[in-house]
Amino acid sequence: MKKLVNFRKEPRPKSCDLLAAWPGIGNLSLILTRYLREKLQAEEIGEIEPFSFFDPIGVMVKDNIVEAPQFPEGKFYYWHNTSGKKDIIFFISDEQPTFKGYDLANFILDIARKFKVQRIYTFAAAIAKIHHTEQPKVWGVATDTKLIDFLKKYEVVLRGRLQIAGLNGLLLGVARERGMEGICLLGEVPSYTTRIPNPKAALAVIKVLLKILDVSVDLAELAKIAEESDQQMKRLAAQAMGEYIDRYTRPIWPPPEDEEEFEEDEEDEDEED
Repeated sequence: MKKLVNFRKEPRPKSCDLLAAWPGIGNLSLILTRYLREKLQAEEIGEIEPFSFFDPIGVMVKDNIVEAPQFPEGKFYYWHNTSGKKDIIFFISDEQPTFKGYDLANFILDIARKFKVQRIYTFAAAIAKIHHTEQPKVWGVATDTKLIDFLKKYEVVLRGRLQIAGLNGLLLGVARERGMEGICLLGEVPSYTTRIPNPKAALAVIKVLLKILDVSVDLAELAKIAEESDQQMKRLAAQAMGEYIDRYTRPIWPPPEDEEEFEEDEEDEDEED
């Protein structure tokens, strides 16, 4: 294990939960965990060695000079809950591995057991047929029926059957395989905004998460970012609609500047007939 991770500090919590995040649709998972880590001022305690999990597929070139291959960062953070309730371990990664996701998931869970983690939390986007002005709902899935009953207390939508792509889902599958508790909270994201960061969906999820964890965090900054994002989406939607109208529709009468030319064409046609 020591070859795969470098710990600067190794806390000894009595009990804690693990919040793990990787990039995904709407960047919901990263927006949420990074915000929570910063507000709680969680301390960086370690970093994985990426060479065993990632294979660079290209390089950057600056001023015509090829740079050395760059590897993504995956870091652990620790927050001690002074109220005496559960501490929190964060694992936040810049990227998902292309081929070794299962290996990385098992390794993260090895670390979780080392720190006596009782429950794993991941976060993802739920692509839904909603408008960006609507309040997104939060869906939930878990590794056992006991946790499903637990989620019902928080008005989480239980959809029955769905697929969670990437490590935000795979980690929970491996957790169940190893007999560990896990929950994934998913925020609804409009189907036409999947390529855009979605702080509004992240805000909806973090509100539910904080109730579950019984932790208090000021969400004003994230709420402001979500509101600004809503305005951006509104502008993009208006722009997209304008482009659609320009491309796929045309007036049934000529514009004023073309009326004279149009009339001349009609006269020419009458003469030819």
